[in-house]
Amino acid sequence: MGTPPDFRLDHALLRRRSARAAAHCDEAAFLAREIARRMDERLDYMRIAPKRILDLGCGTGADLARLAERYPDAERFGVDFAPPMLARARQRLAPCRSGLRRLLGKAAPTARLIAAEAARLPFADASVSLVWSNLMLPAVDDPLPVFREIHRTLENGSLAIFSTLGPDTLRELRAALPVHADERVHRFIDMHDIGDALLRAGFSDPVMDMEMLTLTYASLDELFDDLRTAAANNASVARTRGLSGRAGWTRARARYETLRRDGRLPVSVEIIQGHAWKADGPAPRRDDRSIVHFHPRPPSAP
Repeated sequence: MGTPPDFRLDHALLRRRSARAAAHCDEAAFLAREIARRMDERLDYMRIAPKRILDLGCGTGADLARLAERYPDAERFGVDFAPPMLARARQRLAPCRSGLRRLLGKAAPTARLIAAEAARLPFADASVSLVWSNLMLPAVDDPLPVFREIHRTLENGSLAIFSTLGPDTLRELRAALPVHADERVHRFIDMHDIGDALLRAGFSDPVMDMEMLTLTYASLDELFDDLRTAAANNASVARTRGLSGRAGWTRARARYETLRRDGRLPVSVEIIQGHAWKADGPAPRRDDRSIVHFHPRPPSAP
């Protein structure tokens, strides 16, 4: 399923929600932390020693601390579009120590935190050795400008690694809602569209994995609370403001209840992980052909 051509997100709303959520979003960040762990495992197979790392969409800085553990000598930069998120990141990272440095009582280099948009990064060309981006892309309606900016800032031969959510995320909720109200559920960009954007941005040898994860909740209200806490609820400009009143919500809840098993409601999450390299030499022309390697994985549950 490709992204609709008129798909647009309300970016001002996204920033406001992220600002409000900064104080409490870590309480609902279990999915982001699990995906970060899996992204970190991918780095086990990458022979890189980055000097400068950019965490794009760093939020409250949890992944910057993780990256300090793996690359204690690297200079780290965190970029987010919500200044309150960066304020929380400063609090988190203040005492950060890593690896041998912790044993020696020597602090890891402090990360520099910058408020900026992902498609307009305040970095010079070829100035970054590794770009890491965990679940930032769901806040983007067109990944191409973001990938072009990442490509611009990366040194030749350097790596971009990222995660996002695919269109089957929250599919049960989407199916439970009336057809005319489907924009009540946030849309997510298809993996193949992301792969195409990587190639058009000039990246070499993109590789992406897709995995379905099933979370379970005791109630829909618990799911909605987590989405609000993580600032992850729908931000489409076409989102429906109402659902035919109380009767509409009652019918939607009843449809979802038919999925309950062992006292829990299932919530599907399509996890997409990817990485790509900035090859030596000029970026390819837009009409050049290349290959994206896709590796779907079997469904899994926590």
